[in-house]
Amino acid sequence: MSKRDLKKYVNELTKEQLEEQIIELYHKFSDVKVYYDFVFNPNENKLLREAKLKISNEYFPIRGKKPKMRRSIAQKFIKHFLTLGVDSFLIADLMIYTIEIAQTFSSEKTIKQELFFKSMLSSFQQAVSFLIENGILHDFKSRVVDIKDQAIKQDWFNSYEFNAIIERFEY
Repeated sequence: MSKRDLKKYVNELTKEQLEEQIIELYHKFSDVKVYYDFVFNPNENKLLREAKLKISNEYFPIRGKKPKMRRSIAQKFIKHFLTLGVDSFLIADLMIYTIEIAQTFSSEKTIKQELFFKSMLSSFQQAVSFLIENGILHDFKSRVVDIKDQAIKQDWFNSYEFNAIIERFEY
């Protein structure tokens, strides 16, 4: 069904029929429920705290399990926040936090998987692009530079690429 067809269909419905359909969608689809719950009670800071807790649990598990270090968990939260329309400052904070917690972990434990460093670089590139696109790079510049400095300090094999990203916006 095209958007035009949907508009035509919706225009033909009475107010009561529309209300019934929205309530039915709310009960049937969890995504719709999450969206409306957020729209009517946008507790963004609570969402951010929960996301940060789950991301940190990937590197520093609460129950003493082996760390999983899955970047995908953070990516799911970021995508979810984007879908909900969460404030760009909070999304940026989460993007930067994801890299910072991974760097904290790598400062304490030796990581041999090259994929870890590549994925952190990818996260860094995405975060910097997001910051530039939203015009908020200045607000997060010190944290971004700290990430680059940590990559160099921890002798990440791709630290020169972190440095190259920083050099692009510093000059």
